[in-house]
Amino acid sequence: MLDFKDPQIEDRQWVTALIESAGRESCEYCFGNVFVWSPVYKTRIVRFEDYFISLSGTEDGMYCFPMGHGDLRKAVDELHRDAVQRGNLLRFFGVTQEDKTLLETLYPDRFLFRENRDFFDYIYAQSDLAALSGKKYHGKRNHIAAFERDGDWTYEEITPDNLPDCIEMDKQWLQKNIAKNEEELRQECQALMRAFDNYAALGFKGALLRKGGEVVAFTIGEEMSSRMFCTHFEKAFADVRGAYPMINREFAARTLREYRYINREEDTGDEGLRKAKLSYHPYKLLKKYEAICKD
Repeated sequence: MLDFKDPQIEDRQWVTALIESAGRESCEYCFGNVFVWSPVYKTRIVRFEDYFISLSGTEDGMYCFPMGHGDLRKAVDELHRDAVQRGNLLRFFGVTQEDKTLLETLYPDRFLFRENRDFFDYIYAQSDLAALSGKKYHGKRNHIAAFERDGDWTYEEITPDNLPDCIEMDKQWLQKNIAKNEEELRQECQALMRAFDNYAALGFKGALLRKGGEVVAFTIGEEMSSRMFCTHFEKAFADVRGAYPMINREFAARTLREYRYINREEDTGDEGLRKAKLSYHPYKLLKKYEAICKD
C-alpha cells in the first residue's frame, strides 16, 4: 500500500517542480489548492517515482490522475494495487481528454468514463480579462464605471500588513451570505483561513480593493506555470456595484500581466456561478472526466 500522507508546506518544492515540468492546466494540480482544501476533502499525497498523486476521501477514496512523467502504466498499476488493498475500485478524478485517450490506449475497455461538467475548468486569456473590450463585455464595463464614479477607491496587492483587513472583510462577507449554504461556506472559510495562515509560504499572489478606506473585495491564487495563473478565491460585497468585475479586471491587468492564461477553476454545478463565469467568455473550458476501473 502506498504511503499517502497529509500535505505539508515542505512538499511544495517537489510538487511544484513536477507540475511545472508536466505543464498541466487543471486546478487539481496546484499545490496550494491541494494544501488549503486538504482538511475539508481529507486529501493525502504521495510521490511515486516522478509522479505526484493525491487521494481524497476516506473509505471510498478517489485518486487524482497521476501527474508527472515516466512510465504511466507502472503508476496506474501501482494505484490499482493500492485501491484493491484498501478494498476499493480504482477511481480517478481530474481526467482530461488527453488523459482519457492515454488510459484507453494503455487499458482498452477497462475503464468507464463519466464526463463531469460541474468540474470543467474555466480558462481565460489574460488579455481579455485585463481589457474587457468589445460588445460582449459592455455590461461589465458599465458596472466598473459605477464603481469608479466617485473616485474613492484604491487597489493594493496583499501583504502581511493588509492581510488582516481581508480576513475581517471575509468575516463580514460570511455573515451576509451564510444562509445560502452554511456547510459549504464554512468549509470554504476553513480553506481560506488556511490559505491566509500560510500565504507567503505557499507563494500566493493576491490583491484587494478599498472603497471609502474599507476592503470591499479581494482575490488570491498561485502560479501554475510561467504561462498560467490559477485564481483560488475571490470575494466581494454584492451590494457594492462593480466590486466583482473591478477586482477581476484590476488583478488581471496589474498583477497578472506576465501570464498568458488565467484558470478560474470550476463552477461545481452552481447555476449562478456558472452564469457568472460564462459571462467572462472563457478562452477554453477544460473538459474533465471521472474514470472508474471495471475490475
